[in-house]
Amino acid sequence: MTEDSDLRASDADRDRIAALLGDALATGRLTSVEHADRLEVAYTAKTIGELVPLTRDLPQVSTPSALPEAIEHQVISSKFSKIVRKGRWVASRRTRLSARFGALIIDLSDAVLPGREITIETDARFSKMIVRVPDNAHVIDEGSSIFGKRNVSGGSAGDGPLIRVTGSSKFSKVIVTRGMDDWNLH
Repeated sequence: MTEDSDLRASDADRDRIAALLGDALATGRLTSVEHADRLEVAYTAKTIGELVPLTRDLPQVSTPSALPEAIEHQVISSKFSKIVRKGRWVASRRTRLSARFGALIIDLSDAVLPGREITIETDARFSKMIVRVPDNAHVIDEGSSIFGKRNVSGGSAGDGPLIRVTGSSKFSKVIVTRGMDDWNLH
């Protein structure tokens, strides 16, 4: 490795690698599991040297400077049903959760988080919404509730990601927690 391998990686460096990995997934060069594994390493890398091996076995292709939409934004919605997202999955920097007359349960504890800060926008109407965050996450609640319950246990728990919870709920229950005591994923 070159002397540059000891330099600290920037968010732009991590995003560039994420775009290359996304292209490799789209063209069938990586499986979804390989993509998730490499993406997790990319977003936790501290130096350029940690990023180099992630794309060494992939062809160098020119990628657009913009990030793939899936990294930047996604919507998960539930209407008259129950949706559960748990296990290993790739979250977005900005995820909008929308629930109408149903339940939406999102577990971020094993998810691959693209960066050190993500925003969860809640939009619940006559529903129940539960979000489990990683144990070391710092959670900031910037949302509101009308005729409902909003319980966001956050504060600073470690050097993990910053998770900003925004949005509103009406006639709904929104719970953001670290533990499994408050809810059931089944």
